[in-house]
Amino acid sequence: MARKECFSGSSQERCDDGSRPRDEQRSSGCQGEAAPALSGQDMQPPKRRKELSVIYRQGKASFGNQSAHRFIRLFGFASCLAGALCAATVPAAAQSISLLQDTETERALQSYEDPLAKAAGLDPSAVRLYIVDDQSVNAFVAEGQNMFIQTGIILYVHNRNELVGVMAHETGHIRAGHLTRNSQALHKAYVPLIASMVVALAAMLAGAGSAGMAIMGLGQQAAVESLVKFTYVQEGTADQIGMKLLTATHQSGMGMLNIFRRMAGEEAMSSSKSVQFWQTHPVGQDRVEFLQRLVDASPYRDIKDNPADEHEFEMIQAKLAGYVLPVAEVLNRYPLSNTSEVARYARAMAYMRKPDLPAAIRETNSLLKEEPENPYFHEVLGQIYVSMADPERGIAEYQKAVDILPDAPELRVELAAAQIAAEKPALSKSALDNLKIALRQGHEDEDGFAWFEAAQAYSDVGNEPMADLATAERSYLDGDPKKTAEFANRAMTGLPPGSPDWQRASDLYSMSGSERQKDQN
Repeated sequence: MARKECFSGSSQERCDDGSRPRDEQRSSGCQGEAAPALSGQDMQPPKRRKELSVIYRQGKASFGNQSAHRFIRLFGFASCLAGALCAATVPAAAQSISLLQDTETERALQSYEDPLAKAAGLDPSAVRLYIVDDQSVNAFVAEGQNMFIQTGIILYVHNRNELVGVMAHETGHIRAGHLTRNSQALHKAYVPLIASMVVALAAMLAGAGSAGMAIMGLGQQAAVESLVKFTYVQEGTADQIGMKLLTATHQSGMGMLNIFRRMAGEEAMSSSKSVQFWQTHPVGQDRVEFLQRLVDASPYRDIKDNPADEHEFEMIQAKLAGYVLPVAEVLNRYPLSNTSEVARYARAMAYMRKPDLPAAIRETNSLLKEEPENPYFHEVLGQIYVSMADPERGIAEYQKAVDILPDAPELRVELAAAQIAAEKPALSKSALDNLKIALRQGHEDEDGFAWFEAAQAYSDVGNEPMADLATAERSYLDGDPKKTAEFANRAMTGLPPGSPDWQRASDLYSMSGSERQKDQN
């Protein structure tokens, strides 16, 4: 699959007057470069920006919420004098991250997490999962019960049980309330840092520059040591809770033990891909021994995942490998001599990115021959046809996927995008209907791509006020208050005053004003 893969109109922006350019030939199948790969912080859920309609839809998540801003301001001043402390504490909050979205992968991960969340006394529907487009090996949780799983760790684990072990550990952080306590620990670490800076500044003003620098270094060291000690305590607590959750759900803790054991062996290798994980999850032999004792005490120590569950995991791992790894590496891992379903799935994804679309069709058809009711195979085939500038054949495959899995909003969005790409007026209403259903089924407060396609569909059926409202929705999700206000105001002028849609446009206009005010402050 390509990093940028779009069909006609799906990457088209609306003009300044709110309409879409109709005097330019819209591309009907463009491909960009192949994707490179698929990191608890004090952050809010990300706002996804999906500009592509692909099996894995990509987006940028920027954490600009108030708590993150406070976090960055708190340590931003110290960064010029205490860079090491900031480097140890702010990286994920200070930068945006890229997300991938795929129905098959997300549903599998959710099925792993739901029993753990329930055992932890959490509402499973409140724990949100995100796939991070990053091949470094890591997973973390953030404010609001959000769990981020990087593609690198999905590819790093040897089996389903290891990934479940990682998720149990992260659920342990949520259950223990570590997200709230992190802020307290950061403030506590900040005290010696500021104190040392004040004393150091006084020494420098008195002419003792070297002494001032030494005092500052001691304050920085004390702050870092405070955070490290706090982190070790939190990690041990999360391990213990995670093991309890695995036991409560009748699952083995061997996966968690094995992955941390491997991490411990790699901890001294700074070039290791798992370096990011052990930087945020310190691993030592004492921790491994502690985990070993917990595992040995569990009555489910030697329980194995059933073959069907393991196969499901191997399929999503292969699919992800085919999407994020270099094509040559995928074909080396899954050579033609390997005719398993898992290998063919990986090759189908890799061939689509190469692109070798006939080979991708051949591999996908071989999968469909064995599993004609697998919605995800139909989804892949639909995307291949769209990549070949044949959206009508893609529509047929996407429709099959939706018919088999009608409660999957992402599949409906992909179907609607293909219908819009066909540029046939008769399909515009159907596309709009699918988008309305998808937005109701999914998280309309996050799905900027669905709103983008909705704007095009409304425009195609001649409803420009609603196209403006959809554009305002997308702009708000993109964090663009100026454009939100512009299109919300435009929508209000064309919608019946007092109607629900007019009221929504008015709300967006007001909220965009608040956002602009915060930006100015």
